[in-house]
Amino acid sequence: MRKGTALVVGATGITGGNLASYLVASGWTVYGLSRRATQQSGVIPIAADLLDEPATEQALAGLPITHVFYCTWIRRDNEKANVEANSAMMRNLFEALDSDSLQHASLVTGTKQYLGSFEAYGSGRIETPFRESEPRVPGDNFYYALEDVLFEAAERHGFAWNVHRPHTVIGYARGNAMNMGTTIAVYASICKATGRPFVFPGSQIQWNALTDMTDALVLARQMEWAVTTPGAANQAFNTVNGDVFRWRRMWREIGEYFGLDVANCPETPQPLDEQMADAESTWREIAKKHDLVEPDVDKLASWWHTDADLGRDQECVNDTTKARDFGFDHFRETRGAFFDLFDRLRAEKIIP
Repeated sequence: MRKGTALVVGATGITGGNLASYLVASGWTVYGLSRRATQQSGVIPIAADLLDEPATEQALAGLPITHVFYCTWIRRDNEKANVEANSAMMRNLFEALDSDSLQHASLVTGTKQYLGSFEAYGSGRIETPFRESEPRVPGDNFYYALEDVLFEAAERHGFAWNVHRPHTVIGYARGNAMNMGTTIAVYASICKATGRPFVFPGSQIQWNALTDMTDALVLARQMEWAVTTPGAANQAFNTVNGDVFRWRRMWREIGEYFGLDVANCPETPQPLDEQMADAESTWREIAKKHDLVEPDVDKLASWWHTDADLGRDQECVNDTTKARDFGFDHFRETRGAFFDLFDRLRAEKIIP
């Protein structure tokens, strides 16, 4: 029995791709919307640019979508431009959909809800653990803008909503702009091939403080749970694995997985964007030697995003009490999530 007709927006990304596969396996009819048509098994592809209103209307015309899962964003040069572009994308989506069939819309944002935008990262200085009830951090933030568009559309059209706030997401995806797991795997593989030390690129605070992360399948499970649990509608939920760790331990365990000597954390950050300045040619040599499927390192690694996460100067821990109180109790060991991802990357010849 089919559970509903889902539209996963951002179906080629780390969140949307894993969610789409999960929903197919769980018995949904799934359409996957992205600028490049997805090629996932069981997912009906739709290619459209949400910034192009007529093209979006044409692509979605007549589709009996019951549930929207919004898992995409676009990056611009500054946060004001991020707000404008991302708001327009979501507005165009809701204008194009048949509001009579739409029952529920889910939005994925993240921990910048509490930390502030990229331009004001860490300016919120909210006490940990972060709770869903925290006030918004002053200033432009496209997460807040997306919430406002969602709330307005839900009120106007009468559908239910949820907002999910994961921390850094671990999961399989190629060509994703925010993929720390694959970025670390590529960095470790380069260190292994070149003999350079496996240096933690971030701050002393991140090295020593407690933190958490989000497995993509934990997020997928929570998103389906929220839309199928009547009491969970119209709520925002933090979404993390349920464990906490310190990078000073996790980094060494990742180093051991790759057979690397782990250097002590430097006194000042050593950003991957700088460490990996020569990565393009190095990775092409590695890919050729090991017959890897992707020789372009820029399609695998997002140095800037990993630098931003690991360079923070404050502790980042999310409170998941609210989701547990509402009945969601799934958890995942973060170390295992990393290792499972690395195993898959090796099996699919993405890393040696």
